[in-house]
Amino acid sequence: MYSEWGSVSTTELQISKVLVANRGEIAIRVLRAATELGLKTVAVYTYEDRYSLHRYKADEAYLIGPESEALKPYLDIEEIIAVAKQTGADAIHPGYGFLSENIEFVRSCQQAGVTFVGPTPEAMGMLGDKVAAKNVARSLQIPVIEDSTIDQTDTKSALAEAKRIGFPVMVKATAGGGGRGMRIVNREEELTSALQEAAGEADRAFGNATVFLEKYIPNPKHIEVQILGDTHGNIVHLFERDCSVQRRFQKVVEFGPSVTLSQSTREKLYAYALSIAHKVAYQNAGTVEFLIDSNEQIFFIEVNPRIQVEHTVTEEITGIDLVRAQLCIAGGAALDNPLIAI
Repeated sequence: MYSEWGSVSTTELQISKVLVANRGEIAIRVLRAATELGLKTVAVYTYEDRYSLHRYKADEAYLIGPESEALKPYLDIEEIIAVAKQTGADAIHPGYGFLSENIEFVRSCQQAGVTFVGPTPEAMGMLGDKVAAKNVARSLQIPVIEDSTIDQTDTKSALAEAKRIGFPVMVKATAGGGGRGMRIVNREEELTSALQEAAGEADRAFGNATVFLEKYIPNPKHIEVQILGDTHGNIVHLFERDCSVQRRFQKVVEFGPSVTLSQSTREKLYAYALSIAHKVAYQNAGTVEFLIDSNEQIFFIEVNPRIQVEHTVTEEITGIDLVRAQLCIAGGAALDNPLIAI
């Protein structure tokens, strides 16, 4: 798929040098796409990662953080932006995880005059938090799962809300993803411990212990719609991925298209995803996620305002290099630009 791009002129793009604020596979993935576009590349690495491959795939690489810290320096906004300014990098790609959904990082990039390869801070503020994203969906009359956002540290009120919603309920972290900070609660006596465990796990994983209650839907289809928007107001969907096969809320198998959806349900998913994206003037790559029950009733759950691990499934379906498209969009290209070829 990728060899057909060949060499291209990047004179149309408004960026020329990309720093990748990540490590491992996704860093290498971004570095490859940037190199294919003829962009100069910068990697950052910790002492622990001094022999990691992503360091050697970039044109330049710089050590960040003290020797005693293996991963924390990848969260150091000031140091990463300092490296970008030092090296003349005019764009930063966050990959996934780490700072990819950190709105303060996006704002810091803007203030430093560095292009963030991702959505605007305004869009991220409206979608990066699960509760805020559900409010956007509600404003568009898109179905959401019954929930409660009251102070979950007040166990008496939380129990009353759980009874109102109806057991079983799900305790969910408002931030992050990957199945962390989530617990199924089937009975009243399980709620207090589930709240404490989910909040503790969320705090360790995302630095945010806020959780909320949501009605638990057993054995749903879990479908995500890939979206892509440019800086000129154009937004498209790139069909769906089915990630219903999971273990402990972690996706195990992902494929596309979904073979069990009716066409009418599929079209509703696309329409809902595009409505949300247009509502917040979404730019760059993102994923809108839904649950679908046994009656094919659709429930919006969240938006991931970043590239996802599973983006390669969509690339195989469409033939579109999503990371390349991200870089082109950040450089000002419209979706119909030959560099993106949508």
